[in-house]
Amino acid sequence: MSEQLAGNILSIYQQHADTFSRERSQSLFEKPWLDKFIDQVGHQGRILDIGCGTGQPIAEYFIHKGFKITGIDGAAAMINTARDHFPGERWLEQDMRTLALGETFDGIIAWDSFFHLTHGDQHGMFQVFDRHTHPGSALIFTSGPSHGIATGNFAGEVLFHASLAPDAYRGLLAQHGFDVIDMQLEDPDCAGHTVWLAKKTAR
Repeated sequence: MSEQLAGNILSIYQQHADTFSRERSQSLFEKPWLDKFIDQVGHQGRILDIGCGTGQPIAEYFIHKGFKITGIDGAAAMINTARDHFPGERWLEQDMRTLALGETFDGIIAWDSFFHLTHGDQHGMFQVFDRHTHPGSALIFTSGPSHGIATGNFAGEVLFHASLAPDAYRGLLAQHGFDVIDMQLEDPDCAGHTVWLAKKTAR
């Protein structure tokens, strides 16, 4: 059942991209964490946004700060909207699980995106993070607070979410050369998000 629900995610976002654009909060409640990420990246460079959606508001914030964005999303409707809004950036319709761009970035963000993957696919994402970073690159992502599966509702559709345990994320980060810089479970100042900020070390 989990595999089936997770497999429906891209078609849901593809079908309801307009609804997502209307309902996605533009308040930028994420800003304190985005600024912590920028402090680790440095105030210039290239950012890979995995699961970028329409590019608003997060990629837009980075663009206004002067960063160059490569946005990845598996839903063509999302990518097309991002491309219309920000034609000067690079937007690619790609499956994040098999992403292999052959280049590295100064920062990677996966905000409210790879938590739609199954537990096994989430494990595999750390190889994706590894091969698209270099020593000094920053990584920020959101997860659930504990190991488990949850479902929500979006536009009348069942939306799948999964999370590993915090110790599992810590282990995967260490295994792939990342030090945890900051982490908060269900941050009350960030709409209850569990946020991880890490940095790639020299190996």
